[in-house]
Amino acid sequence: MIDRLCPDQFITPERVRMTAWLMLAATLIGLAYLFATAHGTVDSLGRPLGTDFSNVWTAGWMADQGQATQAWNWPAHYDTQAWNWPAHYEVQKAIHHDPAIPFYGWHYPPPFLILATLLAQIPYVPALILWQGLTLGGALMVIRYVLPDQRDALLIALGAPVVMVCLGHGQNAFMTAGLLGGGMGLLDRRPWIAGMLLGALVYKPQFAVLIPVLIIARGNARAFLAAGLTSAGLCLLTLLIWGWPVWQAFIDSLPLTQHIIIENGATGWEKIQSPFAAIRQWGGSIPAAYVVQGLVTAIAIGIAALVARRGTMEVRGAAALSAALLCTPYVLDYDYVLLGMAIAFVAADMGKRGMLGWERSWLAYAWMAPLFGRAVSEWTHVPVNLIAAIAVLALAMRRAILLDGALAYSLPGRTKIA
Repeated sequence: MIDRLCPDQFITPERVRMTAWLMLAATLIGLAYLFATAHGTVDSLGRPLGTDFSNVWTAGWMADQGQATQAWNWPAHYDTQAWNWPAHYEVQKAIHHDPAIPFYGWHYPPPFLILATLLAQIPYVPALILWQGLTLGGALMVIRYVLPDQRDALLIALGAPVVMVCLGHGQNAFMTAGLLGGGMGLLDRRPWIAGMLLGALVYKPQFAVLIPVLIIARGNARAFLAAGLTSAGLCLLTLLIWGWPVWQAFIDSLPLTQHIIIENGATGWEKIQSPFAAIRQWGGSIPAAYVVQGLVTAIAIGIAALVARRGTMEVRGAAALSAALLCTPYVLDYDYVLLGMAIAFVAADMGKRGMLGWERSWLAYAWMAPLFGRAVSEWTHVPVNLIAAIAVLALAMRRAILLDGALAYSLPGRTKIA
């Protein structure tokens, strides 16, 4: 009965291609309008071009000027007009030549400051374009590696609504997806390179929490060593450049980040698409939200680890990327570029081993979700993007069970299904 309701038949290659072209055109038109109506580094709405990129370039400029520790000096109250705003915001106002520019805080670990400092060597707008272009290009290279024979793969990837969301925010999700996707794709064939890619995710540790578990589950000692050396090397490099004070500044900022950004949702619950945020948006307490987040994190890591043991490269990649989104209380809609990469992994496995019922429908939903996820969450409190991440992880798990017998074979007393 339920199979009769499945809309898979309506999701044809022609319709997917047409939708991707329309979304890509909308993205290009939107970006062209944004830059054409900007005044210097400020858009027509009074925000920095690339919004969140403002904190990256500013932190890099401050580090280059010998003020690295001040990058984590940001206010506890975004809406207090009489606040004596600290150094990071003062520099942002000076850079954009606008005393009313919105504030974007710097919350990253010191390794990301290395890249921010390099970007700050060139003017703001060229740096933004270079940053987004290179990281998007890297993510597309991974897509091409995962889907080498599908001619529409790059079109569908570029047309994905989450690309427009990420470009509008000047965010780092393209790099995160490229590192995690590339690492999972190369884990067996090029373990040293894979480990280096995965280790570089130390710059955004909330998405790296499951990586050691996945590598251990795969039993790949070389990748584990490469990841550890890479992350340790990046941390050591920050100590050599700036010394311990930058790490102390970062550590000192964590309680404020946890209280203001994560627990009280200063960014806006509709933008944060995590289990923690869903509970808080529904009126749940902070302890309850942490309990739910912990349970979801444990389940997601467990599923991804079991799939990693015996699933194909494509299924493992899909499980890792979708699970990563479920393992952190702070994940925003632009971070769902990772889910776009997970969709590519599922599509690659579908191309090799055929489709299962409802897969095209759920993948189409996950592909479109970032376009309306924030608005729907704000109006209805339904976490559209979170549902998409859960769905893609479930699809990966189902393929592992039905096509590989991966989960069943991994459990004591069970026999392989297929």
